Amino acid sequence: MTFVPSGTQCNIELGAQRATVVEVGGGIREYSVNGVEVLEPYPIDAMCDGAHGTPLVPWPNRLADGRYTWDGVEQQVAITEPTKRTAIHGFLRWHPWTTRAHEADRVVMGAEINPQSGYPFKLDVQAEYQLTADGLVVTTTATNIGDAALPYAHGQHPYLSAGGDLLDECTLEFTAATRITTDDERQLPTGTAPVAGTAFDFSTRRAIGDFAMDFAFTNVARDEAGRAWVSLGRPDGSRAEIWVDDTYPYVELFTGDTLAAARARRGLGCEPMTCPPNAFATGEQVIRLEPGASVTTQWGARLVR
Repeated sequence: MTFVPSGTQCNIELGAQRATVVEVGGGIREYSVNGVEVLEPYPIDAMCDGAHGTPLVPWPNRLADGRYTWDGVEQQVAITEPTKRTAIHGFLRWHPWTTRAHEADRVVMGAEINPQSGYPFKLDVQAEYQLTADGLVVTTTATNIGDAALPYAHGQHPYLSAGGDLLDECTLEFTAATRITTDDERQLPTGTAPVAGTAFDFSTRRAIGDFAMDFAFTNVARDEAGRAWVSLGRPDGSRAEIWVDDTYPYVELFTGDTLAAARARRGLGCEPMTCPPNAFATGEQVIRLEPGASVTTQWGARLVR
């Protein structure tokens, strides 16, 4: 019997669409249409690498030194990225989630964060993965089930698949006015920079080539429905696309260069985020969730031929 590090596999399908959502981390391990990968998967017999498909709760990205202050009280969470002295991507990446509903084309995963050192709050998180005629839709709802207001932010870490090729052979279209600059050592924010006319300007579709990036962008262009889009063109002429609704002001793009050699640059990390990096420390766009209150965010993916 094959050992499955990501735990129970929840398979859903609709027509030619197939997706697998996992117990460990509550993320999406694979999503394909007619056998063609839309989101870059990781093998069933492997641990999730690079946070592929994982919800990032209760903060995305990095928190410097694992420290923040909430309502006048300094909090310290565990350092989970020792080389950069940061706490990265919250608490639930390796946590077992519970299957709360499972239908042919839909699965709902849930998890609770209990009061702990550095986060003395109780939070319920529910992620619904639904296959629709327009592709995959992921809806996340967080509810404060404790007795005190808590800090909350959300992100997720899907990778658009290069279709079996490298990103070097792909094109990208994504429009944002502002890039969050970071330092080289810890990848913590240092300020902002305009995107237009720079190497990070993909407002007109163009080849990625050997260009490498791991930055958050904001002031993103949105369609009439309030969605921002990231569109990856593949060598076979198809496009793998991700959209984020207006609850996500930030999108991090990551070309996967730091993954293991066999996995590097096989997918484009497209991380919807409700706040910028290091937000728990700065307070920028951190959601104050009062007892009993909920917040819902939504993103999706599709294949265009």
